[in-house]
Amino acid sequence: MSLKRVELCSPNASVTLDVVRATATVLAATALLLSSCSSPAPPGPVPAPPAETSSAATTPATSVPPPAPVWQVGAKPLPLRRDGFGQILPTPPVLANRSLPTADLLPPPAGNRFAGTVNPVPAGVLARSTWQPACPVTAGELRYLTLSFWGFDGRAHTGEMLVNASVANAVVTVFGRLFAAKFPIEEMRVTAPAELTAPPTGDGNNTNAFVCRPARGLTNWSAHAYGLAIDVDPFCNPYTKGDLVLPELASAYLDRGNRRPGMITAGDPTVAAFAAIGWTWGGSWTTPTDRMHFSSTGR
Repeated sequence: MSLKRVELCSPNASVTLDVVRATATVLAATALLLSSCSSPAPPGPVPAPPAETSSAATTPATSVPPPAPVWQVGAKPLPLRRDGFGQILPTPPVLANRSLPTADLLPPPAGNRFAGTVNPVPAGVLARSTWQPACPVTAGELRYLTLSFWGFDGRAHTGEMLVNASVANAVVTVFGRLFAAKFPIEEMRVTAPAELTAPPTGDGNNTNAFVCRPARGLTNWSAHAYGLAIDVDPFCNPYTKGDLVLPELASAYLDRGNRRPGMITAGDPTVAAFAAIGWTWGGSWTTPTDRMHFSSTGR
């Protein structure tokens, strides 16, 4: 109020009044601005509630064990007969059409092509074989072969065997022909000494040559003891004499009309391949009938 009186008594009253009015306008605007700034701010977005967590423990991942083998060869000894062989039992269904996979002992052949090698017997191989000084041949008369073959699994593999040095190259030729014919062989390895005294299990199927043992049921040396005989897929081509069947679980393969892989029959590529090097087949014998057996001696 005192300001208003001073302005009206001043010689420049009109100018002062205008200034007062402008000042009042500014003050009003400022008050309005301050009023708006003091108003509460609009509510912001409501924050999302914290995500729920579970205290339940996560089940740890477990590795799946490999499937058990369909049949474990040599795992179940048979009860014995009075003659020392195993009892002749029915063929287990899983072996009635045998097609077990081959366990590789040596690298497979390159490019699935046949390869055969002939070498003196390495000391390590001789030590794990059945050879011993009482055998009818010296170690120097034997040769160590590596041979390609097709397995029942449809894959090419490399096997090994010991044979007499005099037939080594001819044997390589035979297995080259069997490889070309894709004749299946389950296993081909040197027979170990423990196998000569192991209880029979009746399920072996090893294709082999040299084994230092007598002929079956006799005391004289077998042709195998000279490295002059080879047994091919024994389970698929059993030995029979009277009521004896070897291997003891292979009776299903006595039905030769039911042709299955690995079986040898008269005139087939296997018989022809051995005949080409002058060897004879035990499957043509009357008694015993040794379907697995080929030899250079005829016995």
